[in-house]
Amino acid sequence: MRLVSLLPSATEIVYALGLGDDLVGVTFECDEPPTARVDKTVVVGGRDTRGMSPGEIDHYVKTRMAAGADLYTLHADALAGLSPDLILTQDLCRVCALPAGHVSDALDYLGCRADVLSLDPHTLDEVFDTILAVGARTGVPGRAEKLIAGLRARLAAIASAVAGRPRPRVAVVEWVDPPFTAGHWVPDLVRAAGGEPVAARPGARSVETTWPEFTDAAPDVVLVAPCGFHLDGAAQQARTVAPEFPSTPVWAIDADGLVVRPGPRLVNGVEAIAAILHPDAVPEPPEGVIARVA
Repeated sequence: MRLVSLLPSATEIVYALGLGDDLVGVTFECDEPPTARVDKTVVVGGRDTRGMSPGEIDHYVKTRMAAGADLYTLHADALAGLSPDLILTQDLCRVCALPAGHVSDALDYLGCRADVLSLDPHTLDEVFDTILAVGARTGVPGRAEKLIAGLRARLAAIASAVAGRPRPRVAVVEWVDPPFTAGHWVPDLVRAAGGEPVAARPGARSVETTWPEFTDAAPDVVLVAPCGFHLDGAAQQARTVAPEFPSTPVWAIDADGLVVRPGPRLVNGVEAIAAILHPDAVPEPPEGVIARVA
């Protein structure tokens, strides 16, 4: 089966299922595993925002959205040339990737008959369901079930390690300028790690808010996990917001790798958050995953 992934998280799922050799097309943001774009055709492009501040990125996104413009470009001819059997995409967030409807319209225009599977989880359990769905559609349901069993076993180990302990109140900041709450599956990660999410929207979209909403929630820990940023970028942004929480520990995490992408590494995120909240009960995570900034 020839696979095309229009999501970094879907690319991770494909590789986790041992289907990397079947993947023929990816996006410009697919970076896990590090060889994800090697010998693959990049079929989705977008603006490189690495030199922009969070405020500048927010302005760019809002301006494009207000104008009805897309944030990503589908290289339709390249896609058609791959003759894919299955395309993995999403409808969850226009800021994160191309909507499935755009992909279907392009396929109709090109006369391409590929199946399209939209992965749109809102909770951690639904993330696991998407992995099972990919396994089923690609003919490896057993691999998917084995992968999920392993992930759930790791979650059970964390739950056992933190059982009966006080649950710190955790405010996760998904964007810093302007501030955004934590939404979708992110509050689930906090709960699984032995914390209590506050100023959050479990299972719902992350929304713009104010710093008083965070401070009024009286968090015991603030975790800065900006969408699209690994640890270095998250730590830099966490330092800018630390003055908003002068008496509260502020941590940064590899958000793009472990928090915001709905794939297998979310369980790594749970383990990392648990190490922040209960450092004497769970193993220390690898370097480059979390950092305390204040």
